[in-house]
Amino acid sequence: MEKLMICGGRPLRGTVQISGAKNSAVALIPAAILAESEVVLDNLPALSDVATYTEIITELGGEASWEGSALRIDPSSMISMPMYNGPVKKLRASYYLMGALLGRFGEATIGMPGGCNFEPRPIDQHIKGFEALGATVTNEHGAIHISARELRGAKIYLDVVSVGATINIMLAASRAKGITIIENAAKEPEIIDVATLLNAMGAKIKGAGTESIRIEGVEGLHGCRHSIIPDRIQAGTYMIAAAATRGDILIDNIIPKHLEALTAKLEEMGVQVVEGDESLRVLGQPDYESIDVKALVYPGFATDLQSPMISLLTQATGVSMLSDLVYSNRFKNVPELLRMGAKIRVEGRSAVIEGTKLHAAKVKAADLRAGASLVIAGLTVADGITEISGVEYIDRGYDNLVTNLRNLGADVWRQTE
Repeated sequence: MEKLMICGGRPLRGTVQISGAKNSAVALIPAAILAESEVVLDNLPALSDVATYTEIITELGGEASWEGSALRIDPSSMISMPMYNGPVKKLRASYYLMGALLGRFGEATIGMPGGCNFEPRPIDQHIKGFEALGATVTNEHGAIHISARELRGAKIYLDVVSVGATINIMLAASRAKGITIIENAAKEPEIIDVATLLNAMGAKIKGAGTESIRIEGVEGLHGCRHSIIPDRIQAGTYMIAAAATRGDILIDNIIPKHLEALTAKLEEMGVQVVEGDESLRVLGQPDYESIDVKALVYPGFATDLQSPMISLLTQATGVSMLSDLVYSNRFKNVPELLRMGAKIRVEGRSAVIEGTKLHAAKVKAADLRAGASLVIAGLTVADGITEISGVEYIDRGYDNLVTNLRNLGADVWRQTE
């Protein structure tokens, strides 16, 4: 078992380059299945989830090979086959295979997704979309089976704003006959990224990034080359780490607009943020004011950043409140932070955080972003060594984490027991 060891108390200083977006990568790879010739995805992050998806591509008869940070996917020889277990069980985002395989082959059988266990994974809006397009959806042996003789465009209103459902419907509708309109669609940058890839493959999608997306189905899609957007969650985590350690970090290769909600909250606390064209410089300060934060759908404060933000709020003077209006059960970092001396109580969808000094402890990451929260907490501790187990969760979203932190001056290493 591997652990992440942190001897904290050092301000992080320097420059960090942000890699491609994990939340885009896990949707772009299945989107490539819809093509009938080679797709090249540039700037892909070296993450365990990406590696798992390359296994799935191979298992379905396709070819996937790396050239530096570019992934070449040849889906021309792929077939649709039931995937009850194996790699699909490791991924939260394996549900994107449903829309991709349905669009390409007219059928898909996928085991229920795995990944981080912080929230039930309802896919009712995905199913609603598939059925509106003319598919039949059944639950067979713990897997979702979807089939359609022919997919036809439809007007679909999502009852809940869902990134996953929006992308999944886009994937299937790209190969449907007629026009599909998704209303109350999610607006995340990753949705624009997927639409950009699909359009480069020959799809006809308009309105991605707005609440109404129009998809005109096409007969077939071809290969192309596409560069993934920067990871706004990874960037935001380093921004929070800079503030928590009272450091000075230049976060490079990003789209600052994607981080406006976080920037606003950091500045409200008293952190100094300087915006460049493709960078943000974050300068930590000696003292921070307590604030209230609400995690919302984009363009609001990202739910993926609320766990790291809780660790930062332990360093503020006074009492802060963080509410998550996207997920109701995403406070699994709190019991571990309590082991480190934090003063936090959870009340429904909210966490009340009283500023205090943290100390080193042995803690365990329960999911990806909870792991990031514990890393930030460990970086603030001036005495002792923080030991974090559950490193496999952190590896799902942060490539080169130890190297990047060391380059910023942190005393961090991995240890095998």
